[in-house]
Amino acid sequence: MEMLLFGVWALLALISFPGATEGLFEVSVWPDQALVKFGESLVVNCSTNCPDPGPSGIETFLKKTQVGKGPQWKEFLLEDVTKNSILQCFFSCAGIQKDRSLGITVYQPPEQVILELLPAWVALDEVFTVKCHVPRVAPLENLTLTLLQGNQELHRKTFMSLAVASQRAEVTIIAKAQREDHRCNFSCHAELDLRSHGGGLFHSSSASKLLQIFEFSQRPQIWVSPLMEVETAETVSCGMARVFPAKELMFQIFLGDQELSPFLSWEGDTAWANATVRAMETGDQELSCLVSLGPMEQKTRELVHVYSFPPPILEIEELYPPAGTDINVTCAGHVLTSPSPTLRLQGAPDLPAPGEPAWLLLTAREEDDGRNFSCEASLEVQGQRLIKTTTAQLHVLYKPRLEESGCPGNQTWLEGMEQKLACVPKGNPTPSLVCTWNGVIFDFQMPQKATQNHTGTYCCTATNQLGSVSKDIALIVQELNEDISSIVIILIAAIGIGVFSIALYFNYLPCKIERRKSPYRQKEEESQFAVQAETCNAHDC
Repeated sequence: MEMLLFGVWALLALISFPGATEGLFEVSVWPDQALVKFGESLVVNCSTNCPDPGPSGIETFLKKTQVGKGPQWKEFLLEDVTKNSILQCFFSCAGIQKDRSLGITVYQPPEQVILELLPAWVALDEVFTVKCHVPRVAPLENLTLTLLQGNQELHRKTFMSLAVASQRAEVTIIAKAQREDHRCNFSCHAELDLRSHGGGLFHSSSASKLLQIFEFSQRPQIWVSPLMEVETAETVSCGMARVFPAKELMFQIFLGDQELSPFLSWEGDTAWANATVRAMETGDQELSCLVSLGPMEQKTRELVHVYSFPPPILEIEELYPPAGTDINVTCAGHVLTSPSPTLRLQGAPDLPAPGEPAWLLLTAREEDDGRNFSCEASLEVQGQRLIKTTTAQLHVLYKPRLEESGCPGNQTWLEGMEQKLACVPKGNPTPSLVCTWNGVIFDFQMPQKATQNHTGTYCCTATNQLGSVSKDIALIVQELNEDISSIVIILIAAIGIGVFSIALYFNYLPCKIERRKSPYRQKEEESQFAVQAETCNAHDC
């Protein structure tokens, strides 16, 4: 109603005084550019140079409050500015109304920039999506979004056209995963440039997202023996080929509920894990290997049979019997072996019945000293024949002996040569040996330079805990006579001739090789000889 009356009054004034005051006054508005942050307030001042202005005010859909006025101005507070708008400031003077427009631009800085990387783990040669959006930003036509891979710019997007009202502040690219993209950081940078509106430049960036590339198409393989002995350390291996990145592969190896501690290794695109396992229970058990890479995992299982097969028990009734003692040797299976093994005792006349021990009764002789006995147990497990053997050595105790083979009764030394008295006793325990000459102990182990004074009879006595034995040794020192000297000279001469012949052969060998290399020289000499012969015949030589 107020606006209608104002319009009628202005029309009557124009009819009464056409052109009287037209263009004689101006209307101004401050600020001349209005840039308001979303949700905040704006103070607008409207003024005129008309000496006696009539009705005046502002026209806007925004919430307004007059906060001041003067003869030629009015000031208004606009609250909760959330949309762009155009404000009209008007004054009338002498019945003529003029107005001035003020465009109000609402801005919202890009405070939150969201980057989405889908999927975070992507298979090699598959596509992945990088998407960036800003939930709240204005004005959109002043926004620039830039996608970055590390510090490298991938894509830049501006929003100059607002033809589509539902256009959102986002940018998306789709790429194919390559190995060089593995563990690359992606980010998004938003820039709002309000300098053309009299404002500033606002920046904001998203948090970085890490891209993981993988190749994980093969199943892991387990290498383990199908048979495993209880409480015995065994090595198991689990590996996978054609995997990327191999060094980021994780292995978990289990025997039943027992988790093992693997040692990891890599080479190229292959990774494997080795672990040591000790099965504590017999029977069939499952060995499993779980391999994971990021969100991907593969599991392989193998069935192993755990058996108990301790070595057989070999018992010798007495390990150190005196000669002539009767002893029993027994070969038996271990009580933890199931089923009972087949036994074989070395030297036993017959094989025992299944489940029965093998045994041997013998009288210990001196020749049995150092004799080895073996007890062999054979067990069939899952179609495989397993064999274990236990050995023991018999030590027969007997008195010392000085046999002719080890301690000759007649010995000859050569005068002037380094010599030792040859005498090695036998006996168990090992006997000690003492030799005397003319009642004086003789050091038979030290080499002696033979002289005629060494000729004589020596008495050697061997002793151990079971007794002692003595033996006389007749020693003769033989002179180096002329016959022996001649033999030595002949041997030296023969050696000298041999050395000279070898030297002569090697000296002649190059000449022989040279002649073989020059067949034409030989023919030339033969031709010269023939010419000489013809010349000689011509002169009746």
